[in-house]
Amino acid sequence: MCRYRSSLNLGISTCLSAWITTAAADAPTVHVYNWYDYIGPTTLQDFKRDTGIEPVYDTFDSGEVLEAKLMTGHSGYDVVVASNFILPALIKAGALQKLDRSQLPNLKHIDPVLLEKLRANDPDNQYAIPYLWGTDGIGYNVEKVRAVLGEQAPVNSWDLLFKEENLAKLSQCGVGILDAPAEILPIALHYLGLPPNSSNPDDYKKAEALMLKLRPHITYFNSSKIGSDLANGDICVALTWSGAVFGAKQAANEAGKGVKIEYSIPVEGAPLWSDNLVLVKDGSHPEHGLAFINYMLRPEVIAPATDLALTANANKDANALVSAEVQDNPNIYPSAQVIATLFTLQPQSHAVDRVRTRSWSNIKNGN
Repeated sequence: MCRYRSSLNLGISTCLSAWITTAAADAPTVHVYNWYDYIGPTTLQDFKRDTGIEPVYDTFDSGEVLEAKLMTGHSGYDVVVASNFILPALIKAGALQKLDRSQLPNLKHIDPVLLEKLRANDPDNQYAIPYLWGTDGIGYNVEKVRAVLGEQAPVNSWDLLFKEENLAKLSQCGVGILDAPAEILPIALHYLGLPPNSSNPDDYKKAEALMLKLRPHITYFNSSKIGSDLANGDICVALTWSGAVFGAKQAANEAGKGVKIEYSIPVEGAPLWSDNLVLVKDGSHPEHGLAFINYMLRPEVIAPATDLALTANANKDANALVSAEVQDNPNIYPSAQVIATLFTLQPQSHAVDRVRTRSWSNIKNGN
């Protein structure tokens, strides 16, 4: 079956031939579940060639789909790529298997700074290895924002979105925000000088009050169409994932209509997210799963995934192999100083989740 790349990424199509999803009956296999467009164009074929293990490869486009499969159990997968946001729940549910580090000699290539960041979701780094990572930040249409706010528009600050006088003007050309309370409410808390991972219900009331003040100027909350709308010029500002903006920028450039898209990591700090290689507890081929994970940790293997997804990898020794255009982009590969400002989002108790859900419903409805 052929899987085609999204128009918001590199604009080329990649056909994963039938052998990827139908393994030979007599060959050793590993079952892998990953985000679409998140692996090098020849990686699966190369893995089969180098190890003799047949990869049975499926893709998903929603973290909720992945979480549901793993929580239900008997997913049929050995290795999955899971967001740091859902790791604590998967670990608590016993859905993941601790990694045998003795079988992962290529761990030496992983950036220790990113491993340390991941400890917030995976204490002692027992279950997950960071694969690709990025940030939540601001995507914007350069010319439209300049026309509305002038040359001094604070495009590198959360003030662009969270100061009502700015947002009111930007509403003329459209503002999209992720429909993601577990990400947006912590950003609002952070902007207010409160802990982004607060468990205090009163803090969420303050974040809700801020968002309600801004709500009349927000065009929509949606996680799926922000990238395409930004690329098409239908909105001029978006609070979204870094990868969505880089894809939108490339799509806009390819369209050749003069839409110039840029991305910024606000100077006040922003969420860092990572998608991570994990071993499924009830997988049928854990030894093959470890072999696959170790293979993905090779610098020459991870570099093409970064170039394809326009998303940084966690492999410090892959830098020289990533295209210069990607490697030299400070919004894809931030400096150490910027990384120090990034924070990792953590899961909350059911009680706090209920508070956040109610707040988000009120915000979206403008109550």
